Amino acid sequence: MRRKIPPLQALVCFDAAARHESYTRAAQELSLTQSAVSRQIGALEAFLGVALFRRTRHGVALTPSGTTYARQTALRLESMERDTLDAMADQGSGGSLALAAVPTFATRWLLPRLPGFAQLQPDAVVHIETRTRPFLFADGEFDAALYAGTPAQVANWAGTRALLLMPEDVVPVCSPRLLPRGKPVAPAAIAQMPLLQQSTRPDGWRQWFDAQQVDAPRARTGPRYELFSMLATAAAHGLGVALMPTMLVDDEIARGELMVACARPLSGQRNYYLVTPDRGEPRPLLAAFAEWLGAQARLR
Repeated sequence: MRRKIPPLQALVCFDAAARHESYTRAAQELSLTQSAVSRQIGALEAFLGVALFRRTRHGVALTPSGTTYARQTALRLESMERDTLDAMADQGSGGSLALAAVPTFATRWLLPRLPGFAQLQPDAVVHIETRTRPFLFADGEFDAALYAGTPAQVANWAGTRALLLMPEDVVPVCSPRLLPRGKPVAPAAIAQMPLLQQSTRPDGWRQWFDAQQVDAPRARTGPRYELFSMLATAAAHGLGVALMPTMLVDDEIARGELMVACARPLSGQRNYYLVTPDRGEPRPLLAAFAEWLGAQARLR
């Protein structure tokens, strides 16, 4: 049966024009003429029987139907591109996994351990993209996500199931230069130091000071950084004190670039999870990865 699918070139032109909301910029990206892009999109609109763009004083803008179609086609084109790259690299024999992961955990904890999984599954390929916040699996092509969050956050992630990997212990760290005689200080002294904030955890310092029963009016003040790797770098350069998961700064502490500013870790606020879409039994490769990952977490 013939599939009701428009020509790929028309979809590619529409995707570029939708992202830029400009035929001119789409043409520049695709090395085509503006009229060629316009013809392709006109043919696509005729195929669909739906207007995808409307004319404006400054060019074109997506219609509501165009906005919905652009979001859907972008996902399909990304999936096709990934499948094509796998085929070009002859990566299909052992299967592949597409993971979303919080960046610093992926870089500092997962990647150094992945050679062990490669020994167990030598023909498999693991792709990793970074995400710092929950997302809908239906909106992407991910098989699973490595996520750091509270039990409530994970429970409210609709249509998923979660495997608890490990709890997260956070502790204040900073450059030894910021500490008197290079020695740890009391929690009250931390409250007087410049505090580096993690933008996805605005209440992190507040929770730590509450656990120490210390009044800290400036707990939410200070420069904000999205990634823990940025926090660690800022702290190592003396910009302030960072509240970091201990497993993510072991190397900096070993090299003497960072030290624990106050040896009072806060436990139990967040955990690391492997989150998968709830679609019945997982593929064998994903099940093998989950089993291996759980064993690695227990060894940490």
